[in-house]
Amino acid sequence: MTSIYTARWVLPIVSPAIADGALAIDNSEIVAAGPRTEVASRFPGARVSDFGQAAILPGLVNAHSHLELTVMRGFLESEEHDFAAWLRKLTTARLVMTGEDLLVSATCGAIEAARAGVTCFGDSSSAATHAMKALQEVGLRGIVYQESFGPDPNLAEENVARLREQIAELRDQENELVRGGVSPHAPYTVSAPQLALISRLTIDEKLPLMMHAAESQAEKSFMLDGLGRFAKGLEARGIEWQAPGISTIEYLARHGILETRPLLAHCINVNDADLELIKQSGAGIAHCPKSNAKLGHGRAPFQKFLGHGINVGLGSDSVASNNTCDILEEARFATLLARLPLSGGLPPAVTANQSLFAATLGGARALGLEHQIGALAEGMQADITVVSLNGTHQQPVRNPADALVFSSSGRDVLLTMVAGKEIYRDGHVGAIDEGELRSRLETIRRGLDSSG
Repeated sequence: MTSIYTARWVLPIVSPAIADGALAIDNSEIVAAGPRTEVASRFPGARVSDFGQAAILPGLVNAHSHLELTVMRGFLESEEHDFAAWLRKLTTARLVMTGEDLLVSATCGAIEAARAGVTCFGDSSSAATHAMKALQEVGLRGIVYQESFGPDPNLAEENVARLREQIAELRDQENELVRGGVSPHAPYTVSAPQLALISRLTIDEKLPLMMHAAESQAEKSFMLDGLGRFAKGLEARGIEWQAPGISTIEYLARHGILETRPLLAHCINVNDADLELIKQSGAGIAHCPKSNAKLGHGRAPFQKFLGHGINVGLGSDSVASNNTCDILEEARFATLLARLPLSGGLPPAVTANQSLFAATLGGARALGLEHQIGALAEGMQADITVVSLNGTHQQPVRNPADALVFSSSGRDVLLTMVAGKEIYRDGHVGAIDEGELRSRLETIRRGLDSSG
């Protein structure tokens, strides 16, 4: 049966906002979007849900996350000044977590996201089958990238053989909403031979790939000069490293990663030549401004990403480095941060519309899902978010995009829908016992605190 959802505003993203708009949804698809009177006349027998002073927009896309780390919210604050120490503590804690721990942590993160209007993820995971199960349990859409590590080139073939086994497990678990991919973690944790093998695997198996790239000054020193904590870490393990003397993006191009049209997370330390390489390869970028700032890594050139015509989405990264999974908040931070003066003068202003695009269709494009999600148009999947614009903190509303980006947050979300199924409404996420999950998450956290 066709259902109609109406509100003061409908934001298709691919066309101007519609005042007093409506969406008609049949099963998993949008069958009409337009003025309320027109849509209602086309489907006279449809059930109508009117959200009043609210905005209906495409489901928010979190282009880069680590849901399994939800239990580590606030766990690494004292290490944030030292990224290598931050990574060591995170890795040590993750190793003591059981599979069930990782599933509980990822499920709690997925619930948080659903409550904040996120309908789709690009999630990187050390145990991707658990993250995939968490997304499926909550009813979200996404690509779950199985991480691969291995800085020792002598172990490259062994590591990729293990990755093949993990991908086979992921593919057995895929459904129409969630699929698997691969993620060579970063240039300082994966050797060049392993990168080349993974890029070949990705192309041969038609898998999506994501990678952390150009994320920190420490990585830049590692790549250009062979100096810093990452280089010392390899030396301590007896692993030889010869710095290529080129940028991370050039390095990834050299070893076949850009041939896979990857999703690159962060891209803070990039120049115009790097951005042109990214653009020409068809790669996308997951822009994570809050995580970048919280860890002190720097400011990625969001306005340059847009200027180069790169497919760019917004990512929360993990709540271990962000503390919230709130893409509306991420959009506001991205917009404001991009407007701060640079040494060369004021950058071109990023608008609320541009950030809202990145939070929806931009993220879908970066994930290669733009033919399914990211816009409200006939034939698209019915992944939608309804955000209240009725709060005192939002009044008066003159422009819905401005109100969403500058005055709203995930706490204002009224409804989250994926493929025509309401997964969050009236304060509840399906039939999930959130209290039980929170209790289990607290138990896991106490174990991590005591182990440290």
